[in-house]
Amino acid sequence: MLGIDPGLNITGYGCVDFGRREPAVAEAGTIRTDAKATLARRIAQIHADLAELLAELKPDLVAIEQLYAHYKHPRTAILMAHARGAIMLAAEQAGVPVRNLPATMVKKSLTGNGHASKRQMQLAIQSACRLAELPSPPDVADALAIALCAGRRR
Repeated sequence: MLGIDPGLNITGYGCVDFGRREPAVAEAGTIRTDAKATLARRIAQIHADLAELLAELKPDLVAIEQLYAHYKHPRTAILMAHARGAIMLAAEQAGVPVRNLPATMVKKSLTGNGHASKRQMQLAIQSACRLAELPSPPDVADALAIALCAGRRR
């Protein structure tokens, strides 16, 4: 299960293996783009890096945070949509199904609070995955949370 927390600057990813008794983190990290690069270049980089990850990890499913727009920050939603498009295209080209999950559902399933803070999510993932350290940056914790939530909802 590959969870993705999409972003134009930082896209978090977390691959969780559900083949064992307890879910185990197979790999996690970030895809970072150059903020000075053109939008087209940044989207291309996200697509290429994710395509490489999909070929390496061979997940059964990609779970991605559903697009959410706040009326005060419409530009953020538009930029996130660009990243989501690149991610969904890479998954489709790799033949991997995609599931969209609302952030509030993911947060509630792990913390009991649909509006949990970044820190609460990091602590929840550290505990759920039995990690020695907090997953960092928070985008990695969010991606792992998305993967865990999707895997539990299979």
